[in-house]
Amino acid sequence: MRVARVDQDGGGGRQRRNRVVREAVRSGLVGSAHVVAGFVDADGIQESVRDLRRAFGDAPVLHTFAAKAASLVPVLRLLARSGMGCEVASPGELAQAVVAGFPPDRIVLDSPAKTRAELAHALALGVSVNADNFAELDRIGELLAAKMSTSVLGLRINPQVGAGAIDAMSTASLSSKFGVPLRDLGARQRILKAFAERPWLTRLHVHVGSQGCSLELIGEGVRAAFELAEEINTVAGRQQVTSLDIGGGLPVNFDDDEIRPTYADYVRQLRAAVPELLSGRYGLVTEFGRSLVAKNGFTAAVVEYTKDTGGRRIALTHAGAHIATRTVFMPEAWPLRIAVYDSDGRPKHAPECVQDVAGPCCFAGDLVARGRTLPELAPGDVVVLLDTGGYYFSTPWSYNSLARPAVHGFTTHGPEIRFATVRREQTLAEILAESGASQADALLFRNADSTAAHARLVQTGA
Repeated sequence: MRVARVDQDGGGGRQRRNRVVREAVRSGLVGSAHVVAGFVDADGIQESVRDLRRAFGDAPVLHTFAAKAASLVPVLRLLARSGMGCEVASPGELAQAVVAGFPPDRIVLDSPAKTRAELAHALALGVSVNADNFAELDRIGELLAAKMSTSVLGLRINPQVGAGAIDAMSTASLSSKFGVPLRDLGARQRILKAFAERPWLTRLHVHVGSQGCSLELIGEGVRAAFELAEEINTVAGRQQVTSLDIGGGLPVNFDDDEIRPTYADYVRQLRAAVPELLSGRYGLVTEFGRSLVAKNGFTAAVVEYTKDTGGRRIALTHAGAHIATRTVFMPEAWPLRIAVYDSDGRPKHAPECVQDVAGPCCFAGDLVARGRTLPELAPGDVVVLLDTGGYYFSTPWSYNSLARPAVHGFTTHGPEIRFATVRREQTLAEILAESGASQADALLFRNADSTAAHARLVQTGA
């Protein structure tokens, strides 16, 4: 959750978080009946949006939120009401964005594998579309020949400026699966030709990556797109490219409560890399996700058991790989801070010891923290995974058929903390329904064949 802004005046943000955790425990939102839950700071999200807008000033920018970072309709609606647009990358995310109330002309569809039906639907809605490759441009052209659209249409390029510290989060390496590779032999000429043949193609899209990518690397990618737009327009003899989608990807600091880098830092880097970018010559689109929500959310989970094995204390909790998937499988890249509370939701003051914090998933590597020095955990305590407002509880993994946790939003404006349910905890009935319970006999082919054979024998009198 967001704490840096108020921590500067004596730890007020941490105190605010402590109040929220205590009230959540007192209210039964997390405890013996609800062993894990996610919490979203509605006030913090809106302040993050204000920070973003202040950083870009009067530049002509459509700021969109990357829905994958928090694909929860109430969160998306809050962002829509805050003036954001929405970037989507699947039919499901597009449906969520529409239901959340984003106007179609403030929605941008990105995906490397859009189907013909998905494209036709987006074009019918008037949603902006960034094509990933030349074959997709051909497909869009065929659809437009049958029915025109008000959609703004662009082409994603891979500027091939290099990878950041986390390979899986880098989308501008030489062999990234995203976009048209700008530096491959003959690729630049093919791009120029593609624009020359398609007057309806008016946008360039670039996204270098997210976590682990430096501001300098991101700036290099944006500069490559800007220079390409200038070249396309020179060849066309007019301003065919009218807007640049410069993606998102501002890294998040997971080491402490401070927000760094800031959106102001990001804009300073853009001005240094591309001085004319914010001049108004091009409309801009951004696609920030994690940086808007990560520090505005946390996960709270109950400690069920503790034990000692091989000289190591292990706390078995209800927050594991089904929620913190990236942290469990890539702990060096996605470490999480952990705060410890007692069974009443108060910060725990106890002698510290080195402990592993494990989840409930049935495999040995299900650890959200390894060898971490924490106040000694005990059954009934509550562990809080900080900075998990993006990509954690909002998009859980259904390993072991573990229930999706409830998600609660909160505000501390006013005399008391107020909670609102964003998503209910998944029930056993819902788990059964999703696992095909209503088709339980679907694979009993042998029995069905035997019954049919028996029926034929009876009919023939054999």
